[in-house]
Amino acid sequence: QVQLVESGGGLVQPGGSLRLSCAASGIMFGIYAMGWYRQVPGKQRELVALMRVNHGGSTDYADSVKGRFTISRDNANKTVYLHMNNLKPEDTAVYYCNAQHSDGLSHTMYWGQGTQVTVSS
Repeated sequence: QVQLVESGGGLVQPGGSLRLSCAASGIMFGIYAMGWYRQVPGKQRELVALMRVNHGGSTDYADSVKGRFTISRDNANKTVYLHMNNLKPEDTAVYYCNAQHSDGLSHTMYWGQGTQVTVSS
């Protein structure tokens, strides 16, 4: 059974920091691209950060978080992190962990249950 379990969300003041964690089980973690998405009510889920397996573990970030957020992964412990600094009220959302793998024949994707991040004074 595949599980992606997020933790680390909460309430933080503007300018503060949080670290989200996503612990994976039931997948060959090392072959999956790992990412973080976020969603606010009434809007589509959007990509926040992505770390690939190939291309040296290259990363992509949403323009709105570049320079403030950093994605990292610990393959030995099957965990991906999102380090969030200088948080802004507009970062308030439910953050979802995502795992993706494509072998050219099929594409597999898994989601975590989400963790709430609220940035407010």
